[in-house]
Amino acid sequence: MHKVMANKDNNEKEDDIELRTTIADNNKFQTGEAEDEEQEIDLLELAMKLWNRKKEICIWCFIGAILGIIIAFSIPREYTTDVKLAPELGSNQKMSGSLGAMAAMVGIGGATQSGSDAVNPTLYPDVVKSVPFLVGLFNVPVEDIEGRKKITLKEYMEDDIRSPWWSAVKSLPFKLIGLITSSNDKDADPNKPTDSFQLTKKEDAIVEGLRSRISASVDTKTAVITISVLMQDPLISATLADTVVNRLQEYITDYRTNKARKDLEYAEMLNKEAKDNYYKAQQKYADYLDRNNGLIIHSAMTTRERLQNEATLAFNLYNQTSQQVQLAKAKVQENTPVYAIVSPPTVPIKPSAPRKMIILVGFVFLAFVASCAWILYGKPLMEEMKKKKDEEAEKK
Repeated sequence: MHKVMANKDNNEKEDDIELRTTIADNNKFQTGEAEDEEQEIDLLELAMKLWNRKKEICIWCFIGAILGIIIAFSIPREYTTDVKLAPELGSNQKMSGSLGAMAAMVGIGGATQSGSDAVNPTLYPDVVKSVPFLVGLFNVPVEDIEGRKKITLKEYMEDDIRSPWWSAVKSLPFKLIGLITSSNDKDADPNKPTDSFQLTKKEDAIVEGLRSRISASVDTKTAVITISVLMQDPLISATLADTVVNRLQEYITDYRTNKARKDLEYAEMLNKEAKDNYYKAQQKYADYLDRNNGLIIHSAMTTRERLQNEATLAFNLYNQTSQQVQLAKAKVQENTPVYAIVSPPTVPIKPSAPRKMIILVGFVFLAFVASCAWILYGKPLMEEMKKKKDEEAEKK
């Protein structure tokens, strides 16, 4: 009897627990639904608040569009010229087989070079941005697209590069400080050639300007070099890009053929000495024959044979050095790199900057976001702060 009563009590407890759990789950579900409904109501309220103030938002967007147009048309036009060239890679500079393919997959294959070549394609961007390379471009003659100016690149960078009006406003305090303080450029001789080891302030500014406008990049998989030049005149941009490519080729050619050219100069010097010695020995032998023609004494015959042997040895040495000169010339030609121009420079037609439409859309979007933030948060916060100040003033 007691067991039956105990089982009945246990069953009642279990039913009570299940009932409480079901009620709790229902409450949670109802609470979640209520929260979702509240969020939907809040979003609808915010949307209705913005819709009621749509005229104000449109005014903000209109002002943003005007500012965007002013900014877009204040930035000078820039033209970009890109040149792509592929350098020749020798047999000792390429990876072969599956190893080269695996290296290319991780981005180290195409431009990797071994041996004694220190200036590999991955260093070309550093060469283009180096001070000696950029200073060497100062005297490059350039001409604008309209043909009105024929000046050097240095003069163009000093006098003809335009900047937005706000750049002049920002630089005005520094210009005033520069007028007050002494400058080292006052004593600089304008006719003095530019020294890349010690630049003046103006020359350093020109170098930095060129460094920001001339760039080079290398595709590590294919070793294709891309030279980009950004200028405010399309013809000057294309002219400078072509000059940079030629100067880079000359620099790399001079480096790679430096040792071979020195070996050629040394071989030519030895060949000249051997030629002079051969001519002297030959002339000495001929003079002896003219003076002692017909003599059959042994001392005369011995001297004649010695002079003949000296002339023969001098000729053999001259012949050998001549062959060395030809081999040295072939070595110079072998070490001279060949560049394939994949994409030659052309005068750009359309400017690459500024992108007026992107600037306009960006300013309109910022104005829209700013107006929404002001309507939903900024203005209510200002009103609340003003209300608290009024209440505090009334209390006092």
